[in-house]
Amino acid sequence: MNGWIMTALIVIAVLIWLRVDFVLGLRKQRKEATRHVQKTRHADVTLLPTGDEFYKKLFADIEQATDHVHLLFYIFRDDHISRKLLKILKGKAKEGVTVRLLVDRLGCDITKKDVKALREAGAYFAYSHPVSLPYLFFTFNRRNHRKLAILDGRVGYIGGYNVGDEYLGRDPKFGPWRDFHLRLDGDGVQDLQGQFLQDWQTAKQTYTEKASHYPFLKKGALPLRILPTDGTYLEETFIDLVSQAKETIVIGTPYFIPGNALQKELITAAKRGVDVKLIVPKKGDHPLVKEAAFPYFKPLIEAGINVYQYYRGFFHAKAVVIDNQVCDIGTANFDQRSFHINHEINCLIYDADFIQNVLKELEHDISISERLTLAAYEKRPITQKGKEQVAKLVSGLL
Repeated sequence: MNGWIMTALIVIAVLIWLRVDFVLGLRKQRKEATRHVQKTRHADVTLLPTGDEFYKKLFADIEQATDHVHLLFYIFRDDHISRKLLKILKGKAKEGVTVRLLVDRLGCDITKKDVKALREAGAYFAYSHPVSLPYLFFTFNRRNHRKLAILDGRVGYIGGYNVGDEYLGRDPKFGPWRDFHLRLDGDGVQDLQGQFLQDWQTAKQTYTEKASHYPFLKKGALPLRILPTDGTYLEETFIDLVSQAKETIVIGTPYFIPGNALQKELITAAKRGVDVKLIVPKKGDHPLVKEAAFPYFKPLIEAGINVYQYYRGFFHAKAVVIDNQVCDIGTANFDQRSFHINHEINCLIYDADFIQNVLKELEHDISISERLTLAAYEKRPITQKGKEQVAKLVSGLL
């Protein structure tokens, strides 16, 4: 009996420590976070809605680079497409091009052998956001979720694609992969560059600024703003966007855990006559994430919001479109982790023609999705309802 009591006390003590560690770490991050207010830029922007297009463009731009290649990814697999990219990076480094690759430690499967080969070729490699004292549990959970590429300071990439075969639809578990990425040419790339170099230094890497990192950039046709967030202010940004909507809101996200404030704003928008559509995947890719979304769905459906479950593969695109006036595409999901823990970066675009193109893609996704009705919601199995209750307890970490 004494053994059971001791075990229970140890478990309780560990849970209390984890909770205190997380709360204090989160408080520290919020205190240190900076609200980034980027200038409006004007770039030429290409929407890349498939993995084939993304990798084809990215690899071609890397091959053309003559000064530097800066890459930041959350996930970097050890598979066919990653090995192809590593080969290109080693080749560029041997040519004398400065190559910096920054990845998340938990999301990276690159072997030590490949890291060594990359460094021996002359490239620089680092892991972002190392776990650190005194808040071990919080810093373990805090991830750099950005996906960026900057080539010679003139061309930049931002969006949802990482490096892995699944992003080409080669994982039989998920099938076709739906995602959005942006290619920026010209004005605006300096903001992506500045964020990458800041993250490089945060990863405890030395950096000497060079004039070639910030070349003269031509102005393009599309007005946009780059929005980096460090675990704060993103929720407020989305609330502001939703509150401004007069006619339509379309949201695409792989993970939907909006929290009470944003949920309330969406319902308020629907009640004032805004047509609100939400696209989420029917299939989950992480434990409990799908279940954590379901408690939010019933009030949305009752308010007249259409919830669509994408079933032809996995839906990973992150997009918010308001009234054909502004479109948000980036790395942030519509969930508590992106709002309050992860470091993200999004791009707000203010161009009617481009927004129409995005809406066309999203309407296609809706056409191959299943609308979740209240009747179907009520018929979900009791096992799922049980998982939903568990998911509620940890939704802040999902």
